[in-house]
Amino acid sequence: MNTLINDIIEQLIEIQSGKIWIGSSYESKLKTIDDNLVFVRPIKDLHSIAEIISHLTLWRNEAILKIKTGKGSKTDDCEENWLTNEKLKVKGWAKIKAEYDHTLSEMIALLKEKDDKFLDQEYYDTDFKGNFRYSFLIRGMLHHDIYHLGQLGIIIKYLK
Repeated sequence: MNTLINDIIEQLIEIQSGKIWIGSSYESKLKTIDDNLVFVRPIKDLHSIAEIISHLTLWRNEAILKIKTGKGSKTDDCEENWLTNEKLKVKGWAKIKAEYDHTLSEMIALLKEKDDKFLDQEYYDTDFKGNFRYSFLIRGMLHHDIYHLGQLGIIIKYLK
């Protein structure tokens, strides 16, 4: 049975491009901003849009690795967690956004191969230094996406 997995996939898609109760998805937020502003930090203590999207990509890639291998490789302290705008500008917005979109497609494809029993299986979390159920990881990814969606809203408000 895949009731829970299918619900998770639906939530991932809705947060990215659907019509969600909180009002705005990533797609609807990002289409309101000019691409030349994605590397701008509107105030000192806020990240840029590119920094947020790169950060989300790192952790989604990390979740994909955990699903595939049962163990992660990154921690909050790794350099890739928050790449600087200078490094991200070299990569370019189109590539940053394409990598982000690709990780969503890959995550969904992986989850479609699983059944609900998978959520009770355990993986080793490098950052938390312990074994956790995959349900912890997947719920955490949803929470993480929603948290940073709120941040994007604030950043975009300041940029306008």
